[in-house]
Amino acid sequence: MTSATPDRRALRREQTRAEILDLALDEMATAGVAGLSLSTVARRLGIRPPSLYKYFPSRHAVYDALFARGNRDYLAAARAAAGGAEPGLAAIGAAFEAGARWVVANPTLGQLMFWRPVPGYVPSAAAYAPAVALGELMTAQVRAAVDRGELHPDAAAPAGLDLLRSLITGVVSQQLANEPDATYETGRFTRLVPRLPALFAAAYPPTG
Repeated sequence: MTSATPDRRALRREQTRAEILDLALDEMATAGVAGLSLSTVARRLGIRPPSLYKYFPSRHAVYDALFARGNRDYLAAARAAAGGAEPGLAAIGAAFEAGARWVVANPTLGQLMFWRPVPGYVPSAAAYAPAVALGELMTAQVRAAVDRGELHPDAAAPAGLDLLRSLITGVVSQQLANEPDATYETGRFTRLVPRLPALFAAAYPPTG
């Protein structure tokens, strides 16, 4: 019985933290990503503002938790899509589509992840770890495309991987900036996502 009490307390604490993050995300959607007010979040939660700091020590800590949440979800979507496709360019295309769909469905988190809207905020190494894992996933698929004769080996060099990231982040950033309320299917820029693997292959055509 004595061990159950700390477990229940830890569960309630995590539930409260999750509720704070949900309210913060809702506030950011209304006031802008940089306009987050922890006092407003505390009032909506029904607690005094100082009590909120028992769960998050600072405003940047809330941003960091949201950044981590977004990147975990984005990684999960991309990983599942890539795993259901043939290795190489097909998997890259599937991951691109899944990631773009996720961003369109989560534009506020997408802004936090792909832009730098909060002055002074830099994600912690722990919050950024899923983004590193996503980079490793895409690197593995580029190498698979090279092995399958779909891409030149230079595609797996740092410059090639930078171009690959720029293709998808450029499209989703343009979508968020210009048509934040559009769906993936109707978006002027997200409709370009299926063409990105071919563009990348045109930049690094296979030899022979």
